[in-house]
Amino acid sequence: MTERVRLTHPRTTAARPVQGRPPAREIDELTVLGELYLASLMRSQRRAAFGVCLGAVGLLLVLALATAEFPGWRELTVAGIRLPWVLVGFAIYPVLVGFGGLAVRAAERNEREFAALMRER
Repeated sequence: MTERVRLTHPRTTAARPVQGRPPAREIDELTVLGELYLASLMRSQRRAAFGVCLGAVGLLLVLALATAEFPGWRELTVAGIRLPWVLVGFAIYPVLVGFGGLAVRAAERNEREFAALMRER
């Protein structure tokens, strides 16, 4: 079996010229391209924030509808406090903190992806 040999010119492996304008400079100078970069980051951050807000509001609406739909819940007590008040006053907060954690993770992920995009260009 014959072995393949690749012939190249020594200059092909030399460092390629650096791009004229780094993307961070585009953003700093607020060029059209820089504005597109920023708009993209803001759009992804806004989308993540709206998703988390919709989830939190949806959870609160489901809790309110469940309380209205099942009147028996109003009569149940936990440590002398009616169940709807326990759910709204205490039990909902760990879930909302979880939603906040999701929002922070999504924002950090978007920023990491944006920073990686800036390094690639």
